[in-house]
Amino acid sequence: MILIIAEKPSLARNIADAIGNMKRGDGFLYGDTYLVSWAFGHLFSLADIESYTGAPEGARWSMENLPCFPDEFRFELRRGADKKVDSGVKKQFETLSNLCNRQDVDAIVNAGDADREGEIIVRLCIRYALKGEKRLLRLWLPDQTAETIRRALCEMKEERDYDPLADEGFARTYIDWLYGVNLTRYATLKTGTLLRVGRVIIPIVKAIYDRDMAIRNFVPETYYAIVGKSETGGVPFEVTSKHKFAKDKLAEASALAAAYNAAPATVIELKQKKETLWAGKLYSLSKLQNVLAKKYKMSMADSLATVQKLYEEGYLTYPRTNSEYMATAEKDKVRQILAGISKLGYPVKFKDGKSIFDDSKIESHSALTPTYKIPDAKKLTERERQVYSTVFRRFVAVFCAEECIVSKSELHIAVGDLEKFVLKGTVMLEPGWTKYDDYAQKDKMLPPLQKGDAVSFTFAPVEKQTTPPKHYTTESLNNYLKNPFREEKAAAGDTAGDEEDYRAIFEGLELGTEATRTGIIENAKKSGYIEQKKDVYTILPGGIFLIESLVRMQISMDKYKTSEMGRALKRVYRGDITVKESVALATAEIAEVFRKKEETDDGVIGDTVGICPLCGNTVRRTGFGYGCAGYRENGCRFSIRSPLCGRVLSLENVRQLLANGKTEKLSGFLSRRTGKSFDAVLVLKDNDVKFDFGS
Repeated sequence: MILIIAEKPSLARNIADAIGNMKRGDGFLYGDTYLVSWAFGHLFSLADIESYTGAPEGARWSMENLPCFPDEFRFELRRGADKKVDSGVKKQFETLSNLCNRQDVDAIVNAGDADREGEIIVRLCIRYALKGEKRLLRLWLPDQTAETIRRALCEMKEERDYDPLADEGFARTYIDWLYGVNLTRYATLKTGTLLRVGRVIIPIVKAIYDRDMAIRNFVPETYYAIVGKSETGGVPFEVTSKHKFAKDKLAEASALAAAYNAAPATVIELKQKKETLWAGKLYSLSKLQNVLAKKYKMSMADSLATVQKLYEEGYLTYPRTNSEYMATAEKDKVRQILAGISKLGYPVKFKDGKSIFDDSKIESHSALTPTYKIPDAKKLTERERQVYSTVFRRFVAVFCAEECIVSKSELHIAVGDLEKFVLKGTVMLEPGWTKYDDYAQKDKMLPPLQKGDAVSFTFAPVEKQTTPPKHYTTESLNNYLKNPFREEKAAAGDTAGDEEDYRAIFEGLELGTEATRTGIIENAKKSGYIEQKKDVYTILPGGIFLIESLVRMQISMDKYKTSEMGRALKRVYRGDITVKESVALATAEIAEVFRKKEETDDGVIGDTVGICPLCGNTVRRTGFGYGCAGYRENGCRFSIRSPLCGRVLSLENVRQLLANGKTEKLSGFLSRRTGKSFDAVLVLKDNDVKFDFGS
């Protein structure tokens, strides 16, 4: 007998249906050759700190247990909010244990989801259930159609062939535990507020925080642009000069506009050519979520849940993919899908080429596509129809037999020797694939001008204002997380685009993965750190407190640190370093946080530091620095903010300030104006904290 352990009951049912003639047991299905059972996603989780320190279960968090760096990580059956093992989890694991150790079971198949998380979910079940040794195999499913499952059962590899993926999965699990458990407890104890600190959630919240702070602090600047307006053949159009003038330079702007008006404007070149307009790429999960958010205002959580359901029902391929390309080995599969689609009346044909099939752009899974199994639209919910049709229509567009032909035009107009302007336009000649997939024509209608024609412009200064950055949307946030260094590289002149994005993915520089981002963003929302309204993300007070508290505690978890750990995980996958070595990198980073704590110890919430100079009450450590405890009694507002100009004020610094009216010379302050560091003595003057540079 062959025992197949699926990650979830739904997959187990699909496998059993594909095999056929299977009967139901208690927690498993069985037939003549196969036994099929399942986990409930994660049956196991890493043990908590108390398991390593010997502290009683449910003990209050304490700085004495931190940091915790286990020599060997321990797993235990998943516990609920009450810290007890769920009875259903316990029963299912007992079922798996009995099945694994049956004498008639010769081989055990790992049928976890086809990613690093699914790889270790089932491996852990087998590790703790199996007593002895048996042959271990891996079932790898790009989709859950019966045909794919039957074919995959005949092509199973030894589980050890997937050891690199498992190593990466275990390394990620250990590293995320180290960051999450140590720094969440540390930050919570220091602030008196539960702060969820994780390797990926922090850079996500920080990106939204930084953007919103840039918007709040943005000061618009007025300037003058030189705009020329004209009309030819009933088509109005305008051009804008590259020259801009400050708000106090209106006279200079008016003089230049007059010079433009006095110069002859002539069409010096007209380019027109027919082009084939190609459809967009197939969808990765994040690109699909971008479209669904923009078009249907669908949240990432809703779109992922819907795609997952359509995948489990066999209508779509594996959803958590980061690629927009298909593997060359899938060409016959695509031909089969196209044959089914053509019977529905869609004009499709097989197409080859690097823009569709490119093995170098695939890490584990190909792009999201429909399978040969096409659903009855009447039986789908509205949301399921929206998701399925979006994927289906893009697939049809990519393989559409009808080409989209457009006429691209460029008008080059010279205004004397002062400036040349280029106007671009597109005219649709044959719609082709645009009849089946969305296409937004961005170019404006061009006036009917020919080379040599004179153009009559009226140029004038137009008052404008600089605009602040835009809030993150699902699309812009997803794009940032996929390649957080894209903008920096573009600013440096690197415009590799697609190639650069895939290089970032394969190197591990992305923040989170297609499989984890949606859940992490949802956790940030549930924790009160960020808010999503329609398609726009904004920071909440809880998120501001989180990020500013981490700054005060000198915990740096920006995109650079997170990307470095992501790169380490990919090195584990490639075999360049071991799981233990990657964990050591994380341990060193976390140990540095606690080393800094010893250097500039600012205590925990409630620590007493001295007497209030205003009312004589006690001054204590607060969430934002130090403040008078008499506020509730007498309304005293005496406070000392920390960090101050980027420097954390320790308990000793503040005690010295309150006792003596000044501190010794302190270093490490940062000027907000210049960004440069400076040294200064802090003094109490007029019951406020001032800098003294002469002491």
